[in-house]
Amino acid sequence: MNQAFKALSDPTRRTILDLLKERDLTAGEIADHFHMTKPSISHHLSLLKQAELVSDERKGQHIYYSLNTTVFQDLLKWIASFQ
Repeated sequence: MNQAFKALSDPTRRTILDLLKERDLTAGEIADHFHMTKPSISHHLSLLKQAELVSDERKGQHIYYSLNTTVFQDLLKWIASFQ
């Protein structure tokens, strides 16, 4: 859970998650929304994967990233326990 909160603390990673709410995307499609290098986007995606907030799947020559909603559900349950 600590890795998830650390990953969520960065605005770029939160924007990536917002993009993935709409549909699965490749790293290149994600990078098109930012003014930064592709290696920087890859670093952000790596941190999101380590936190298990996103997963990746190879389809042909491309790797598609998608949200892992299970982790979000776990975070929400934990937060709701304080109400």
